[in-house]
Amino acid sequence: MNILLLAPHPFYQERGTPIAVNLLLQALSRLGHAVDVLTYHEGMEVSYPGVTLHRIRKPLFARNVPPGPSLKKILCDLVMLPKALSMASRKPYDLVHAIEESVYMAMWIRRRNGIPYLYDMDSSLARQVAEKFSFLGFLLPLMTRMERAAIRGALAVVPVCEALAKIAEKDGANKVVLLRDISLLSPASSEDLELARTLVPRSESPCFMYVGNLEAYQGIDLMLDSFAEFLKGGSVARLVIAGGKAEDIQRYRGKAKKLGIGKSTLFLGPQPVTRMSALFTVADVLVSPRIKGNNTPMKIYSYLASGKAILATALPTHTQVLTPEVALLVPPDIRSFAGAMKTLARDESLRLKLAAQAQDLAQACYSQESFQKAVTELYAGTQKALT
Repeated sequence: MNILLLAPHPFYQERGTPIAVNLLLQALSRLGHAVDVLTYHEGMEVSYPGVTLHRIRKPLFARNVPPGPSLKKILCDLVMLPKALSMASRKPYDLVHAIEESVYMAMWIRRRNGIPYLYDMDSSLARQVAEKFSFLGFLLPLMTRMERAAIRGALAVVPVCEALAKIAEKDGANKVVLLRDISLLSPASSEDLELARTLVPRSESPCFMYVGNLEAYQGIDLMLDSFAEFLKGGSVARLVIAGGKAEDIQRYRGKAKKLGIGKSTLFLGPQPVTRMSALFTVADVLVSPRIKGNNTPMKIYSYLASGKAILATALPTHTQVLTPEVALLVPPDIRSFAGAMKTLARDESLRLKLAAQAQDLAQACYSQESFQKAVTELYAGTQKALT
């Protein structure tokens, strides 16, 4: 098949959606499809057989485009739209694979050129905008109707989690094909293991680790406040935070200092995905304090495969994948989260039990093989529907 894949974000970057798109491109390449990728001006180059990367021109004031809704992203999408329409008019594509908000570009292409589209649904766009910009709440009904139209117009909707699948089914999707993220862990090199031990020196006290961006919806404030509460009881531990932009690290480092946990909290800054396995070796508990959103954070799948215990908030963003058998799940409040930290710090047998069961789940359901199988079935069904 000739596929136009619309990726409205910096690509490639080592963060959630771009990582998922990279996995998808690898899978499509293995299947022998020809894929033109239209993406933003920022990002590293990647190359796979049959995959060609096209970039938009750089819009004014759109440098370092962040994850999630933003003015910079809107500027980039305004530049991306005419290029997408132009590409669709010049080449006879069989299908548009639209990621996130590019589904609205795909709808336009379908009306103009008759090319069907798949809606790769990584989040509920309407809810995401309303959560980040509360002053736009009055637009939620309109955005919900637009999202419903995008869902109904798709040949198939491809959500990344059960919560989004339920939204698509409720809104009348023609077909829903779940395509979950997977673990990104690979064997740690000796160099990365040595670096990890240098970054996080060995200690007898337990080590809690968070990996990911430092956006507010990730619950970083909850994590820091809970860790401070946990240490007040006389416990000794370390909190290691890997990821985040420089300005976010500076802000949260200042908060940690004000809370009196500055000496026990270590900010590593951004780390490559290839170093995750090594970093996890120095941790005792992996933390995901997310407080908003309904899609499952991609890091959860690597957490499951890590061989370490997981602590997460008991919200749908986590519970559609995590269960009490593989993680300690608690309400998103300081007292509960601090109490869970205390429990896991003291109970090594519980940590080992959760970790072993989590690894079994990751191997069975969230491997590279399972992802390739899901993409193969998705596109086999799509080709059948097009003939």
